[in-house]
Amino acid sequence: MDMYRTFLAIILSFLILIGYQYFFVPSQPVAPPVETAQQVQETQAPAAEAGSKTADSAKTAAPLSVPAASAKIADVKIDKNARDITVNTPLYTAVFFEQGGGIKSFVLKKYRSEVDKNSAPMEMVKTTSPAQFPLVFTLDNGAAGQLPVFTSSKVSLDIGAGGEGELVMDALLENGLSIRRTLHFRADSYLIDNFYTVTNTGETSQQVSPAMVMTNVPFAVAKASSRYLFSGPSVYLNDELEEIKDKKLKEGPIVLQGAIKWAAYEDNYFMSAVIPEQNGTAMVTMTAVGHAVRTVVSDGVYALEAGAKQTFTYAAYLGPKKLSILKAAGSDLAKAVNFGWFDVLAKPMLFLLNFFYQYIGNYGIAIILLTCLIKGVFWPITHKGMKSMKNMQKLQPKVAKLKEKYKDDPAKMNQEMMAMYKTYKVNPIGGCLPMVLQIPFFFALYRVLMAAIELRHAPFMLWINDLSAPDRLMVGFDIPMLHGIPVLTLLMGVSMYLQQKMTPTTADPTQARIMQFLPVVFTFMFINFASGLVLYWFVNNLLSILQQQVINRQTSKASI
Repeated sequence: MDMYRTFLAIILSFLILIGYQYFFVPSQPVAPPVETAQQVQETQAPAAEAGSKTADSAKTAAPLSVPAASAKIADVKIDKNARDITVNTPLYTAVFFEQGGGIKSFVLKKYRSEVDKNSAPMEMVKTTSPAQFPLVFTLDNGAAGQLPVFTSSKVSLDIGAGGEGELVMDALLENGLSIRRTLHFRADSYLIDNFYTVTNTGETSQQVSPAMVMTNVPFAVAKASSRYLFSGPSVYLNDELEEIKDKKLKEGPIVLQGAIKWAAYEDNYFMSAVIPEQNGTAMVTMTAVGHAVRTVVSDGVYALEAGAKQTFTYAAYLGPKKLSILKAAGSDLAKAVNFGWFDVLAKPMLFLLNFFYQYIGNYGIAIILLTCLIKGVFWPITHKGMKSMKNMQKLQPKVAKLKEKYKDDPAKMNQEMMAMYKTYKVNPIGGCLPMVLQIPFFFALYRVLMAAIELRHAPFMLWINDLSAPDRLMVGFDIPMLHGIPVLTLLMGVSMYLQQKMTPTTADPTQARIMQFLPVVFTFMFINFASGLVLYWFVNNLLSILQQQVINRQTSKASI
């Protein structure tokens, strides 16, 4: 197999990867029809008549039902007496609004909204209505018909390094149910533990359908370089990650039921998640509301006898999609960092990238070291493959003579060619095999460099101040569409051209002329890719040029 076919295989593989991510949507569970409010009442009525099986509250056998108000967000009249409650930790500043108890603001102190060092810290909450804030707890299966005022025991809470703290909030509903909400914070974690103790202060049995509600809009404007990466609602259901694409969500509510570890809204770098901690089956309903996504985590129907109480436990995570942080948080949140088919290769590469950064302190140099390591591992087989291509090139005159001699007898021609390859100890596919072996590793590193939050706003050198963004050298005036000169991308294209000129090929003149356009094609493909990925490809090309130079010197004196 000649070099023309090798490069063709690489391009096709690359296009298949991007095309798969862009055009194909993972299969989603079929959403059952959305029940009306009347149907919900009819479903829940038998359970209410059954009553409680114990002196305490008990979960009934009634099936979970789709929240009646999941398709819209009700207008809420703001209670003028509701206060903002501020919680400060070393990692974030959270503001809880007493009406509804949701999170009005959640600012990440260690992450900026823009690459500019003077830009504001990252804000995780973009919604404005109390009914849309994350962590709104309801007892009406997410309908949020009431947004009671959760009166706090304090107006602020400061947690120093290594410390922990609690915030207690109480609410009384019109039907006589009281809710005590206890929030537990840790200085070194983005997790917030939520405990809701519901007490029936009335004289008759009441039915409750606890649910946690959050409404999300994108945390930030998506970059062109991340358009192929997932952003939207997701669920970890029955030990499998379900990512709900925007197109599917707009077709109607998505309802998932089973063993749910967490439900979240995520983009390339951050996520807001609810973690139900009740035992048994839960249900998640996700609905598109304009540009927002409303997520309701429901836990079924409970009957509360007069004077009885029940505690419902959840956890919430609002923070970065950094693998080490998510692993420490537990609850399989680390599954949100998903590199697709190449996950088994990508995560070790991410570990190595962080390992190098730990000692170097520069992710650009860490990428260079990782590229050198990968190239070093494949150096022997690549070296052998390049030598095979060089020898195949030297055999071309003999191959041409055989083709001419046996042009009317293809079977005999193939037989003689195989005999010649055996005589001169040349493997016709030896030049292609090393490249094919390296393709999965390239795609794995491609996913890491495109998706890792470690590269977000990570500077390299000179004009490259964000390895997650395309490289642009500003020249004092605007360049249409580019807005700057993609210097690193152009250098990559030049290095690819030089590598191509040095690499032996057995292609005919027409194919060779077509191959000359490959550097141009790849340069245009990479213009809006993350500069970290372009840096890898550029360094890899330089190492390939060095290796080819060594091989050319070794084979220049040899003869066939």
